[in-house]
Amino acid sequence: MTFLVKRLLVLAFTLFVVSFLVFLIPYLTPGDPARKILRARVGDLNADPEALAGLREAHGLDRPLLVQYGDWLGGALRGDLGLSYTSRTPVVDTLGGALTVTAVLAISTLLLALLVAVPLGSLAAIRRGTPADTAITTVTQAFVAVPEYWLAPVLVLVFSLQLGVLPSAGWEGPASMVLPCLTLALRPMSYFTQVTRASMIDVLGSPHITAARARGLGFGATMLRHGVRNALLPVLTLFSLWLAGLLGGSVVVEVIFSIPGMGRLLYESVVNNDVPAIQAGIVSLVGLAVLVTTLTDVVHAWVNPTVRAPHVSG
Repeated sequence: MTFLVKRLLVLAFTLFVVSFLVFLIPYLTPGDPARKILRARVGDLNADPEALAGLREAHGLDRPLLVQYGDWLGGALRGDLGLSYTSRTPVVDTLGGALTVTAVLAISTLLLALLVAVPLGSLAAIRRGTPADTAITTVTQAFVAVPEYWLAPVLVLVFSLQLGVLPSAGWEGPASMVLPCLTLALRPMSYFTQVTRASMIDVLGSPHITAARARGLGFGATMLRHGVRNALLPVLTLFSLWLAGLLGGSVVVEVIFSIPGMGRLLYESVVNNDVPAIQAGIVSLVGLAVLVTTLTDVVHAWVNPTVRAPHVSG
């Protein structure tokens, strides 16, 4: 319980710090916030002082900074993330759909990577030192160096333009998910394979594997019951870290494939200087990422009591 309380306190403090830094975005970047609102709406930075004063008063920019932050934080806690500068509609209306799309893309990508990596990593560990191990290790290590901004156009060229079997853009069904997921899955699949291999090698040399084999349990059954299950813990931890990263790191892929997710939303918000949308997007993504890593720590501590032992004993 002490471990859980400490993790929740760290989560709350992290979100508080992030929220304050995000709130300061209009003030940390050059320029008058009122002029930024004007440029986002009409594309014009030149305005008479009376118009700028009216904007400052309408948006509360003439009040003390901490008062503005308190109002902004209170609204965020109530689900009010402000109005978009460009569309003048509540940011939360577009945020929910974009978050859902990005979450589906990230989870689908990592499940695909996991389904490929676990068998490959297990095979490499079982055939350690053989040509199969060398080939798997070499190819997966090479995949790490393949950038998404290069791979995505190549996949579109081959599967969409030449073969015509998959859509090149959009988000209209399972078929439209294939190319984005393949693009994003290559790098995590490489890391998952390497971690699975290293973890499986450790598990294969452990006493309980030897004991299971001594009891007459077959090699395949031993691998399924004891080998893969015990080797998956570090892989699942890495899975959660990649999930947290992909929630905010798929900007290039979402823009290339015209996916209406958080990456594309943030990209368009930056281009249009839509500060409320930028603030809401960053807070949401960081909040989800911190929540995912916190849940991972809690689950890891529950599965492996030695993680929380120092906290409990204290």
